[in-house]
Amino acid sequence: MHDNIKKVVLAYSGGLDTSVILKWLIETYHCEVIAFSADLGQEEELDHLEEKALKTGAKAVYIDDLKETFVKDYVFPAFRANAVYEGQYLLGTSLARPLIAKRQVEIAQIEGADAVSHGATGKGNDQVRFELSYLALNPDIKIIAPWREWDLNSRTSLMEFAEKHGIPVPTTPAKPYSSDRNLLHISYEGGVLEDPWEEPPGDMFILTVSPKDAPEEPETIEITFKQGDPVAINDKQLSPANLLKELNRLGGRHGIGRLDIVENRFVGMKSRGVYETPGGTILRLAHMAIESITMDREVMHFRDSLIPKYSEIIYNGFWFSPEMKLLQDMINNTQINVSGVVRMELYKGNCCVLGRKSDESIYSEAFATFEDDSVYKQKDAEGFIRLNALRLRLQKMMK
Repeated sequence: MHDNIKKVVLAYSGGLDTSVILKWLIETYHCEVIAFSADLGQEEELDHLEEKALKTGAKAVYIDDLKETFVKDYVFPAFRANAVYEGQYLLGTSLARPLIAKRQVEIAQIEGADAVSHGATGKGNDQVRFELSYLALNPDIKIIAPWREWDLNSRTSLMEFAEKHGIPVPTTPAKPYSSDRNLLHISYEGGVLEDPWEEPPGDMFILTVSPKDAPEEPETIEITFKQGDPVAINDKQLSPANLLKELNRLGGRHGIGRLDIVENRFVGMKSRGVYETPGGTILRLAHMAIESITMDREVMHFRDSLIPKYSEIIYNGFWFSPEMKLLQDMINNTQINVSGVVRMELYKGNCCVLGRKSDESIYSEAFATFEDDSVYKQKDAEGFIRLNALRLRLQKMMK
C-alpha cells in the first residue's frame, strides 16, 4: 500500500474489473480518481463509457482517440521488422500497452496526480508492460496494481463488491473468456480456453468469418508501400488507421488471420491465446514480398536474425528501452528502398502473393533468366564452388 495518495489516473475500460477498481481506489485510498480510456479501435466497447465512469465516482474522464498514433508509431514500426513472437503471434496487445501507459503518464502530469493504476492481474504480461513503461517515462511515479493488493480474488467477489456499491454489472452471464480489442487484433484468453485441447467456440470470433463460410470467389488486392510502410490499397491513399481498418475488413470477409497458440509469458507460465489479426496477417506477408525484390541479401538476413529478439523486447514490455531504440533505428534504416506494389489474392483463410513490382527493385531478369544471356558467365561458378569447397576437401583429406 502507498501513503498520501491524493489523485490517481486509472486505465479504465468500463468492464467489471476496472469499474470495481475505480470504486476500490476511492474507498481504499480516499483519493480522487481520473478515468482514462484510449480509443485504439475497440468500437462499441467505448459506448456510454464517460457516463459510466462518472456514475461510479470518477472525478474526470479522458477518452482519447489514439488510433492514428497507434498504427503509425507502434504497429507500422513493428511491421517494418516483420515482428512476430514465437513464430506466430503478431503482438496486437503488446504493441498497445506502451501507448496507453505513455498517455496515462502524460495525463498524470496534466492533472498533478501522484499515482497511476491499471487492471492487469498479477499473473499476466500486461502488468509488466504497463509498469515498465510508466517507470521508463516517469521514474518517480507511484503505481497501484489492485490485483496484487486486494482480497477480491474471484469473479464472484468482484460481482458482490459491484452490487454492494451500485456499480452496474452485466446482467447476462459473463463471456466464458476474456478479450482485448484494438485496430490490430482481438485476443481471447482464459475461461473455456484454458484447456488447450478444447476447441474455441465458433461464435466467439468477431473480426473474421470461418474460412468455411468465406466467399467462393477469391478477391485480388494491391498494396502500395513507401519506405517499408503501406500507404495505399488498390491505388487509394489511406491514413495508417484507415488502411489497417480496410485490411481488417478485407481479411475478415475471407476468414484470414485466426490463430490459436500456447505461448510463453514473460512471468514464466504458458498460456493459451486465440487471436484474430486479419489486416496484420495480410500486411506482414505483403511487406515480406516487397522486401524480397528491394532489399540486399545480407541486410535482410541480418535483420531477420534479430526478429526473435526484437519481438521478445516488445512482448516483454521494453518498448521504451535503449535496446529497442537501437534496433528500431537500424530496422528503419533497412527500409529506405522498400517501396513498390504487391498484388495479393484473398481466399478462404489464405492470402497469397501474386506479384510484386518496384522502381527500387534489385531483381534483374537479365541475370536470373534460364534463357540465353550475355551478362553472366556460367563458367565463373566453378571457381566460386571450388573455393567454397576447399575447407570441406581439406577436412576429408586430413582424415
